[in-house]
Amino acid sequence: MTYPETLEYLYTRLPMYQRIGKSAYKKDLTNTVKLMDYLGDPHTKFKSVHIAGTNGKGTSAHGLAAIMQSAGYKTGLYTSPHLKSFTERIRIDGIEIPRESVVDFVNRIRPVIDEIEPSFFEITVAMAFEFFAKEEVDIAIIETGLGGRLDSTNVITPEICLITNIGYDHMDMLGDTLPKIAAEKAGIIKKGVPVVIGEATDETMPVFKQIAKNNEATLIRAGISDWKPHNLAPNYLIKNTGGIEAVVEELRRMGWNISNDTLIEGLNNINKLTGLKGRFQVLGMDPFIIGDVSHNEDGLRTLFEQIGELCDGIVHLIYGTVKDKELAPLFNTFPAESKIYWTESDVPRSLKVEELAIQGVMNGLEGECYKNVNEAIAQAKQKVQPKDLILITGSTFVIAEIEDL
Repeated sequence: MTYPETLEYLYTRLPMYQRIGKSAYKKDLTNTVKLMDYLGDPHTKFKSVHIAGTNGKGTSAHGLAAIMQSAGYKTGLYTSPHLKSFTERIRIDGIEIPRESVVDFVNRIRPVIDEIEPSFFEITVAMAFEFFAKEEVDIAIIETGLGGRLDSTNVITPEICLITNIGYDHMDMLGDTLPKIAAEKAGIIKKGVPVVIGEATDETMPVFKQIAKNNEATLIRAGISDWKPHNLAPNYLIKNTGGIEAVVEELRRMGWNISNDTLIEGLNNINKLTGLKGRFQVLGMDPFIIGDVSHNEDGLRTLFEQIGELCDGIVHLIYGTVKDKELAPLFNTFPAESKIYWTESDVPRSLKVEELAIQGVMNGLEGECYKNVNEAIAQAKQKVQPKDLILITGSTFVIAEIEDL
């Protein structure tokens, strides 16, 4: 198969959560274990850091990868979902997995795909782990998908775990209370492996403590970082820096050579070192345009708070989302001084713009409708005033369809 044919096979042959939703979610590790066995257990052949959480796990993963790269370590990075290219999910020292490696892997794995019918995510995890093992990375930073306990990545035994925070998201799969969600995320805690808790509440901390105790795992509560970015950085990165620094401190105790200068260098150059996209990404300065993949209540609230600090005028908010979201809590986070442009993305899970507009009206929000995010951006550019700001957010898929991202 060619690379385009391989991607078409992956997208159409395998159930993909990002495209079809809950029906693609596999609630056990059976398929992943079978894939690891078929590939010769690559997950046992490299060292790793494992990251779970509702918000912040992606930026934390990229931050840690940037720091380890700056320290001179050959660093693997597995994240999801991708924005523009499938190969964004699997990187070593910021360089995406070669297309020919993707084709080769899928060709070799097709017999087992036909046998066990894994999900898209299970196959990408297997691809990443084999690639990291084959390339002999010094360490890999591994971000979970939806949860933790039953997440396909949860076959590794890492050097250390990080749980960034717990919020209300994917409740139909992870539980309808914060303690239930925390228990699922804390499922990445392994026997004897230290775990850093980046953020916790009176509801979630007892869950973390009990699961850590059950696994004889040292529990470290992250402190407040005093890192000051040299450039415009998202508040949620700054918020998660305490957890990142706590992980680095534990790695130092294990013998990893990471200086303070290296840590700061990594944090100040995350985008350059890792290729991070879609996280408070400045897409233009005249007018000021920001694209951000925040999509749940906590993430949007943090994002909008920072936008409020930056914008002295009106926020031109371009927003699209998916079908399986409770919208009222999300709408309640919207900036008061905003002009709304409803939009949608070209994936099956996307909430049609007409329905989104109706839901908006039901919650007191009026907006204009655009079938494509780029049409919405073009209209916002025509209406924006000098002190205004254009913000595109709400769904990874909306951000992914921005031209020239």
